[in-house]
Amino acid sequence: MADPPTQEQQGQDLNTPMLSEVLLAAEELWPDSLAEDWDRVGLVVGRPDADVERIMFAVDPTLEVIEEALEWGAKLLITHHPLLLKGVNSVAATSGKGQAVHRLIEGGCALLTVHTNGDSAVGGVSDVLADALGLEEVMPLMPAAHGLVEEGIGRVGLLAGALTLGELAARIFLTLPAVAGGVRVAGDRDALVHKVAVCGGAGDSLFDAVRASDADVYVTADLRHHPALEAREASLDGRPYLIDLSHFASEWLWLPEAAHALGNVLADQGFVAELAVSQTNTDPWDFILTPGN
Repeated sequence: MADPPTQEQQGQDLNTPMLSEVLLAAEELWPDSLAEDWDRVGLVVGRPDADVERIMFAVDPTLEVIEEALEWGAKLLITHHPLLLKGVNSVAATSGKGQAVHRLIEGGCALLTVHTNGDSAVGGVSDVLADALGLEEVMPLMPAAHGLVEEGIGRVGLLAGALTLGELAARIFLTLPAVAGGVRVAGDRDALVHKVAVCGGAGDSLFDAVRASDADVYVTADLRHHPALEAREASLDGRPYLIDLSHFASEWLWLPEAAHALGNVLADQGFVAELAVSQTNTDPWDFILTPGN
């Protein structure tokens, strides 16, 4: 749950925003221009003139998340992942995505996607992950083509003091929400690491940028077999080591920060809305078997 308005803010007679006004605030934080060309961000469902008293943030617009939002009374659901990333010919309620669109409209809840624009923006997904690890002197791993020098996909920075790879992995494990897959690590557990590259979400397309950054370790999610194996074989002295996270867990950390940031922008503009973070775990895996377990 985001911080409620302060007494000073409540005394300013803040108004309930319309959806169009929330969209302007979201654009200030996460400009659509920062989205990758292949991405589909922005408003998916909703009337711009509708009042928005309650806003919920989530990683995925699953049916379970939508039911949670409607039960809470959300008038806007902001998700990191798009509902309709690929073109569709129908939104009939005979498919999961069609059911999602119908439930949102029937429940009077708008849907906004903040995806790679939320990754790239200052205070975005990878910034929050870098902050959680205590990184300093942070810069984008791949600078944005149309943005500030601080904006771009992924981040790279320095730990305040060197840690062993095992210690860094443990720090990450204790920071993330609990998921079945845990944290996977490739590298010498006792090796010292100082420079860390991170990318919330799937990041195995960024290995060239990671190598160019001279990072000791790369922290990301959804590392596939072949890119990970090729990265290990092309490495020097085993670096960059790899720490593989749950896609959901790596991006969930951003939600409370995003809700707090949106609440602050709305208050600055004279509006107030109740903000919450979904408590639904949308990691797709339920349990994992490992040697000895």
